[in-house]
Amino acid sequence: MRLLAVETATESCSAALLVEGEIICRAEVAPRRHAALILPMAQELLDEAGLTVAQLDLLAFGRGPGSFTGVRIAASVTQGIAFAADLPVMPVSTLTAIAQGALRTRGSKRVLAAIDARMGELYWSACECGPGGVMRACGEERLGAADTVPLPSGGGWCGAGSGWRGYGEILAERLGGRMQGTYPEIHPQARDVALLAAHAVESGVVPVPAEQVEPVYLRNRVTTAPPPS
Repeated sequence: MRLLAVETATESCSAALLVEGEIICRAEVAPRRHAALILPMAQELLDEAGLTVAQLDLLAFGRGPGSFTGVRIAASVTQGIAFAADLPVMPVSTLTAIAQGALRTRGSKRVLAAIDARMGELYWSACECGPGGVMRACGEERLGAADTVPLPSGGGWCGAGSGWRGYGEILAERLGGRMQGTYPEIHPQARDVALLAAHAVESGVVPVPAEQVEPVYLRNRVTTAPPPS
């Protein structure tokens, strides 16, 4: 399988190319520069592998939740390439990608992935390691205040993602002895999006055509409401 993945839902911008099980990637923490960086990153990877877009089998992208602008960039870039090259697309949860990154870098098999959603809220998902060493969500992704996140069953959980940087104390108090550690520095990465997309295809999940590419926001409200006049 030859698969190009992009992830721009948070302050980290990344692209990854998976070719027959081997992954090469580019990543940079660069808030507000994703639109300028992502296509050159992808082209560098293709050049390094000696491939063209037409030689790919699949595209994948971090479909959110996350920054409204960042999620839109990943979706629009992927959709544009997919239309031009007539390629199918596998959307991948940004929260599950964070959990996969925690497994890859920390060995964490039970992960509470959280992204700071601003306005006092978090994007939240509980993920566990399934067959093949791939993380999967245990339930629905949620948006809510840190002191209302659902309590996972059992213990041995690790926290990962930017939500643990801004709301770590509140989350720790709510989750108590269920937690083993927290890694707020873990960003969603395209290399994990690529791995999750490849596993999804191998498991029988059908990619979508370009016209069905859609971001997932979980929230329709972008800014706080103005005070009454």
